[in-house]
Amino acid sequence: MATSQAPTRQAITLKGSTNLVTEFFKYAANTILFQRGVYPSDDFHMVKKYGQTVLVTQDLALENYLDRILKQVNKWLLTGSVTQLVLAIISKDSRLPLERWVFDVNLVDQPADSAEPQPAKPESEIQAEIRYILKQIVSTVTFLPIIDTPTVFNILAYTHDSADVPADEWVDTDPLAIEASKSQQVKLRSFSTDVHRIEAMVAYRYEG
Repeated sequence: MATSQAPTRQAITLKGSTNLVTEFFKYAANTILFQRGVYPSDDFHMVKKYGQTVLVTQDLALENYLDRILKQVNKWLLTGSVTQLVLAIISKDSRLPLERWVFDVNLVDQPADSAEPQPAKPESEIQAEIRYILKQIVSTVTFLPIIDTPTVFNILAYTHDSADVPADEWVDTDPLAIEASKSQQVKLRSFSTDVHRIEAMVAYRYEG
């Protein structure tokens, strides 16, 4: 007779956290691409998420690209293989990196000496934290330099050496760093689940 083992709370928490973090990256990427004018505003439509309105692309090629990236990110999150995701905005003509939106992925330390499981963090609290980050991304237009040149973007993933990296989709690449003498950085809010903590910041080119 076939038997199955009931999933532990930890396994459920890991999967749930992974899906929450992956979903956050989707909406964060869309918000950045809209706010920074990488794609025309007409390419986006409004949806309700996290108790607020967010903009999501209607461009099928972009949607498919992001879905493919996030599917792999989801796998890396489940195995604890990814440490950082970066969305880099690059000048289409000069290929100079103009902005780097950096999301550090950390694992939340679980108390080793606690006999009782820690109470789960309410999803409403997690969504409130995500809401604040997305609002911050929107508000960055008040201090980030105006981009008056056509741009493209690239998504970089930093993983452990042991990570399973599909060779046909991911390649070693330039980190698209901005020279230290021309880089300004602004730390954004963070959010955490019972398993993951995401720290966000943006670095941008500032010629002064």
